[in-house]
Amino acid sequence: MKAEDVLSILNPELRKKLAAKYDAAVPGMSESVVDWAYGMHYGREGVDLKTRQLCSIAALTAMGGHTGPQLAMNIEHTLNAGARPSEILEIIWQMAVYAGVPAALNGLNTALAYFEEKGLDPRS
Repeated sequence: MKAEDVLSILNPELRKKLAAKYDAAVPGMSESVVDWAYGMHYGREGVDLKTRQLCSIAALTAMGGHTGPQLAMNIEHTLNAGARPSEILEIIWQMAVYAGVPAALNGLNTALAYFEEKGLDPRS
């Protein structure tokens, strides 16, 4: 799948948002991030987009609380890829085994705040 195809599912405005925020300071950054991450990685065959997004949730959770903004964005992407809030919470909680309870709690706090903001039932 091409980067634009992936973004059409996950976040159609992402390229514009990245460009507006970063390209004046780092020319071409939005193109590099979108083409590399979403085209060359998320767009690969072999694993469906929902699974790739759940893996991203796990990785960002394991990395710790400083990834909160990226985790929130990827929670949105994961929902758009077809995951349910309850699946996302289970993946985050699973990281308590590998990344520790504090990292999992930070991830859960980010997810619960996102679901509350969007009016989503975390048990759905």
